[in-house]
Amino acid sequence: MAKVSVNKHQPVYQMPTNPAAVRTKRYALPTKKYISLAMRYFLKTQLKWVVIPIALILINAIVSFTGLYPNYWIYITVFVGVILYVLFWVIQFTGITQLAQYKPMFEKFSYEFDPRQILMKLNQKEGSVMKWEQILEAYKDKDAYVLVISKGQFVHLPFSIFTSEHDIKVFERIMKQKELLKS
Repeated sequence: MAKVSVNKHQPVYQMPTNPAAVRTKRYALPTKKYISLAMRYFLKTQLKWVVIPIALILINAIVSFTGLYPNYWIYITVFVGVILYVLFWVIQFTGITQLAQYKPMFEKFSYEFDPRQILMKLNQKEGSVMKWEQILEAYKDKDAYVLVISKGQFVHLPFSIFTSEHDIKVFERIMKQKELLKS
């Protein structure tokens, strides 16, 4: 294995490239796209917690209609609480785009995909290897594939960075083999 450094503090060992691997053009994830992807994934994973504000509003409505304890402050409190919670996460994801430790997420990479690994190359000498096991889930968007690494980390692969339709089909087949993409 050849030693390839992404930065001087973190040596990365690069596996030899596979001649049959799917290669892409260089692409950098735009920060606005990252924020929208992160918020969409966050809201999808947090959907179960919507029950709490709805339950609070329903309980208050029942108590108010019975005349036991009429109040309106709970509606305002729940609404403000939900808005502040969502705003907190928007600020968190926006802040990630400014932090130095997350800058590599927004650099231009070319990718090589094969059944063993994902090779992310900054240039011919620098890059890193990601194992398929690191991908939590993947989905196909209207214009891209999105590989979810964690709540705030994504690999966004627009269809336009693939060199041919055949490469898209091979990439999709690899993801189905890894059980990341449903048929």
